[in-house]
Amino acid sequence: MTITSSDPSAPLASREELEAREGQWLASYAMKSGRTRGRQHPEPEDPFRTVYRRDRDRIVHTTAFRRLEYKTQVFVNHEGDYYRTRLTHTLEVAQIADSIARVLRLNEDLVDVVALAHDIGHPPFGHAGEDALRELMADHGGFDHNLQGLRVVDLLEQRYPSFPGLNLTWEVRESINKHRTPYAPPDMEVALDPSLSPLLEAQIADVADEIAYDNHDLDDGLTSGILKEEELAASELWRRAHEAVEAAGGSASAEIAKYQTIRHLINWQVSDLTQATIRQLGRLKISSVEDVRACPERLVVFSEEMQRLRLPLKRLLWTQLYQHYRVVRMADKAKRFLGELFALYLKKPEQLPRTTHSRLRRGEEPYRVICDYIAGMTDRYCLEEYKKLFDPFERV
Repeated sequence: MTITSSDPSAPLASREELEAREGQWLASYAMKSGRTRGRQHPEPEDPFRTVYRRDRDRIVHTTAFRRLEYKTQVFVNHEGDYYRTRLTHTLEVAQIADSIARVLRLNEDLVDVVALAHDIGHPPFGHAGEDALRELMADHGGFDHNLQGLRVVDLLEQRYPSFPGLNLTWEVRESINKHRTPYAPPDMEVALDPSLSPLLEAQIADVADEIAYDNHDLDDGLTSGILKEEELAASELWRRAHEAVEAAGGSASAEIAKYQTIRHLINWQVSDLTQATIRQLGRLKISSVEDVRACPERLVVFSEEMQRLRLPLKRLLWTQLYQHYRVVRMADKAKRFLGELFALYLKKPEQLPRTTHSRLRRGEEPYRVICDYIAGMTDRYCLEEYKKLFDPFERV
């Protein structure tokens, strides 16, 4: 069925037509919108949007997504307007993931929503904040930002009168839950079909996250002055990318040369990943979503050569940037902020906002309620709250 506007030359595509196009265009191992396992709470279908496009729109309009603007990637927001925030990082992940998905003929709407939602459960102050909450919650169910993301979309976002959360599709919820990076703890239990491997769309979001933060942390590290180009030259990957930029005609300034080198690194890794993934799919004879689910190996992979090249640069980021005294100092301060706030809220829950305190009155577990509240804070709000509660000269 084709639904048309008042202008007969401008036809509108219905959801059914979009689903039919997916069947014609997407690869056999792509997750089609029409094959979704559905939502926890039944809802009428949208006449124009596929289920995953609808989920993507729901994520973008959440409070948790907006708050990513003031959550740390590496450098705390007040250190400068140039540095990535958790929001700009998320948008960069989505751009890289969408580009890969299009070439592989996977479901771009599903990739997009998973990429946009992948850090929606991240607490303030980056991985320092996550480490702090993991320690504080060690005897009370633990903390992991992927599982917290699932809590956000299933319970904490309140948008509908008849059910909590966003009522996202099963595939999006599963992909948020199974998002894994080198920072993810290996012992966290995965609740949604743990025996099945993630969809290809989810695997792409995982690797796009890694490509984005590796390369853009390099950019931020250089801009901050913590990283030096002469140090990066010890890495073959950086050196070859820089030489390729120079061979293409160089640039007018060191700043532009830096941008072009980062750009070359991302393009090089995306191209390698795409080609290596196609070879992996062929080698393992993957021809359906069921094959993807049953395969114990990761299917979205770099070539062995690229894995070799990436490792020294990742180690350099760890030793020279993430372990730099300026970054470590802020991380340690952040842990103290969160620990002291957590202890105060436990001792004096009356100081929590009404909406959060009402959960305690309903009998919810205090540690989890306070964890949810702190995980939802931005860096800026957390610092302001700390000053209000601990600085005697600060207005409350």
